[in-house]
Amino acid sequence: MKKYLLIVTLCLISNLSFSQSKSEVENAVEKLRLALIDPTVENLKEISSTSLTYGHSSGVIENQDEFIKALVSGASDFRSIDLKDQTIIFPNKNTALVRHQLHGQIWDGTKTNPINLGVLLVWVKEKGKWKLTGRQAFRL
Repeated sequence: MKKYLLIVTLCLISNLSFSQSKSEVENAVEKLRLALIDPTVENLKEISSTSLTYGHSSGVIENQDEFIKALVSGASDFRSIDLKDQTIIFPNKNTALVRHQLHGQIWDGTKTNPINLGVLLVWVKEKGKWKLTGRQAFRL
């Protein structure tokens, strides 16, 4: 009976820990979504790792500084973003892989265009905070 209670307790703790981590990652993804629409140097640095590799569907790859500059300068200008069909897996306790579809509107300098992408995000827990470390998008 004691072994059974110990196993049940450990399972409950494990599930609680997973739920908490999943919720934290979902919150981090939402912060990223909002920061892409209304970018500032501060909010983008808060959610991204200094070792960020950010891949666009066009094949362009940016580091953290390039990612921030493109958004803050308006070179990449999201008007709206809706995320669908999101999944999160944890290969280990400090890494989360997030897949979703990104549907939205992006300004090209003259007009707003629809954008429909598949996205893979890699989040790593750094000093207790989830940081975006990798991103790759592809056209749907």
